[in-house]
Amino acid sequence: MIGKLESPEGARQNDGIAPVFALPGWSILSLTGTDALAFAQAQLMNDLTRLADGQWQWNGWLNPKGRVIALCIALRRDAESLWLLLPDMPAEELADGLRRYVFRSKVVLAPLPDWQAAGRITVTCEVTECAIREGSDGALTLPLGPLDDSRISWRQLLLLPPGADAVMTDMESWSRWLLADLRAGLPRLDEQQREQFTPQMLALDRLRAYSVKKGCYPGQEVVSRTHYLGKAKRRLQRFRMPAGTDVKPGVAISNENGEPLSTLLNVVECDGHSEALAILDESAPAYFRDQQLERLPLLDLLPT
Repeated sequence: MIGKLESPEGARQNDGIAPVFALPGWSILSLTGTDALAFAQAQLMNDLTRLADGQWQWNGWLNPKGRVIALCIALRRDAESLWLLLPDMPAEELADGLRRYVFRSKVVLAPLPDWQAAGRITVTCEVTECAIREGSDGALTLPLGPLDDSRISWRQLLLLPPGADAVMTDMESWSRWLLADLRAGLPRLDEQQREQFTPQMLALDRLRAYSVKKGCYPGQEVVSRTHYLGKAKRRLQRFRMPAGTDVKPGVAISNENGEPLSTLLNVVECDGHSEALAILDESAPAYFRDQQLERLPLLDLLPT
């Protein structure tokens, strides 16, 4: 995932009005039925029993080798309804994968293409609990925490129901959104990056996005073994990169001898440079174009 931020000043709120903008790539998968939550509990990597109606958590689906296929927000609507909010994977694609395991479970998997995912950046301080607010028009709001560590601006994820006015894409606002994801260490996995990394490699423990205690799910044995035998040797790192057209996902970074160490996951251009995520040893110096890269900390911007 790559974004470009031209001017942070350009997206400041005017007269207290916070514009709503589309979030490209987001989709929603609905699971309904008497077995919906039990089915999801057996397939997804986090413990859904922690959720009450109207609450959400970071979650995801793994392959049997413990590699992340999809990262999502799991939102419990009620005792027989769960929504999976997917930032990168088409809902129909995930539905096709999950349907192979339905068997006799009483669950219906249905993408919700008529709902729109939108973002809003406000100057109003939000309580960063993992709970939704539902408006009189049926729109749902999920507070996603501060935009950056200044804690001046705050992010909201909006789910707009069928019939709502179409929301336009604003590249400036979307890039600010992607930069906040990157700085918070929220990996955005495109098709080439799926099934490559374990939850520990992606530092998803920071988001409490998986469980090692809830029981069996695909990949659980690998996740638990890594947890109990020691942390992953390679882990998500944030870097400051020199600006350039070839700074993009998939580009290799190397050690001091020019030997490849890893490739870039997410990249956002900002203020004459780029910021990027990559997975590698926490102590390994990393280089790009013979220049040592500056490591930056991951910020606690997301509610967990």
